Amino acid sequence: MKIELQRALSDEDLLQYPCDCLVVGIAAEEGGASQTLLTSIDQASDGLLARLRSERELPRKAGQTLLLHAVAGVAARRLLLVGLQDVGTDDAIRFQKAARAAAAAIMGSRAVSIAWMVGNTSDRLMLSVLALQEADYRCDHYRKVEENPLERTACLFTATDDVSTQRRVAEAVAIAHGVALARDLGNAPANVCTPTYLGDAAKALAQHSACEVEVLGREEIGKLGMGAFLAVARGSAEPPQLIVVNYRGGQDGSAPIALVGKGVTFDSGGISIKPAEAMDEMKYDMGGAASVLGALHACVELKLPINVVGVIAACENMPGGNALKPGDVIRSLSGKTIEVLNTDAEGRLILCDALTYVQQRFSPALTIDLATLTGACVVALGNVHSGLYANDDTLATQLMAAGTKVGDRAWRMPLDDDYQEQLKSSIADVANLGGRTGGSITAACFLSRFVEGKWAHMDIAGTAWKGGANKGGTGRPVSLLAQFLVDAAAPV
Repeated sequence: MKIELQRALSDEDLLQYPCDCLVVGIAAEEGGASQTLLTSIDQASDGLLARLRSERELPRKAGQTLLLHAVAGVAARRLLLVGLQDVGTDDAIRFQKAARAAAAAIMGSRAVSIAWMVGNTSDRLMLSVLALQEADYRCDHYRKVEENPLERTACLFTATDDVSTQRRVAEAVAIAHGVALARDLGNAPANVCTPTYLGDAAKALAQHSACEVEVLGREEIGKLGMGAFLAVARGSAEPPQLIVVNYRGGQDGSAPIALVGKGVTFDSGGISIKPAEAMDEMKYDMGGAASVLGALHACVELKLPINVVGVIAACENMPGGNALKPGDVIRSLSGKTIEVLNTDAEGRLILCDALTYVQQRFSPALTIDLATLTGACVVALGNVHSGLYANDDTLATQLMAAGTKVGDRAWRMPLDDDYQEQLKSSIADVANLGGRTGGSITAACFLSRFVEGKWAHMDIAGTAWKGGANKGGTGRPVSLLAQFLVDAAAPV
């Protein structure tokens, strides 16, 4: 979808604006652009809106919409009314719900040219862009499509088209592109999106002069001493890849922000094999890697003045004659030994080596790892919030604030030392499993042993994809991550 930004027109001009769909919000407050426009529409249509209001058919709450065709006095072929009466000025979540409902209604029609009069502040315009781009996303690469998709254009009307508003919309478009990339990677079947495929996707970023990409294979990974990573990979015929993307948009010598992603392109569970039901969804176990690449894509598009390094440990977790076994003891890059109690707790094994690597090589200012790590996080938070763990309060606050801005929410979880007791091993430095209780917390505690300095871990097992009838990658938490980087790059 093409996004355009235009200074708001007069009510009379909007009534005569030629488009397929005019979208107008119905807010609670009197006055304002939407309210005066609604009055003009009502007058031009001989009291249509008043009749709908008296019959209680006008949408009121966020998520409610009404699509009208051929409204008298309105040049647009369709008029879409969107409920905003329960949406407060700073209520990003409810506004996002309304914007998504409006975008879905548009996509359910044949409208191609859209005039958008739903919130004209820069923050609401950003959420509108994200909602429109999300609804317009299609994954049609792997099936025969009978007709070409509609090429839609949305014109967003704003009270002011100053530089800051233009920049905010540009940021939203770039973030949406990063989300789409992550969704494409997640939705790709595991026989397509292999570790090598992820490496090639990263190399595409190297076309930008400020971006360098290295992809290391099995032998090079072995020479580095990444024993935990290779232990997970050895059951699969697919070669593992350590993918390093170094974006240098900031000052030379400035410590980078490090993003570390879990890239298990298919997770069978290994010897501790998963149940067959819904195992196809384990192609999404590279959601952390996809999020790193999506966030870096936004960085590149916006040319952010910041240094960011992305490190992805990519492999499959498969059973086989050479596969890792329960009870094995392996040595990580850090030198710590790990007793493997369950081979399906593999994400933390590849991440611990990736975390050690990024700190040894890049000495980052802070580190954020992203992983579809535990089913326990899904039980705790469902698919609404991503689980957020951090050893620094300021970092946690910044990440949560970034998520709120773009409607990509996270919830901070505990990281108390008391949980570390569950990871004791009788024969190694640490066990890779802490038992059934607090499973997402003990997984984060495991990772905390392999980091120094500011660090955050995001467990996105419940948010990176949706199952069931609407199965597909969501691209979360690219929006949160990219907004965090935008905020970090902003001048103080």
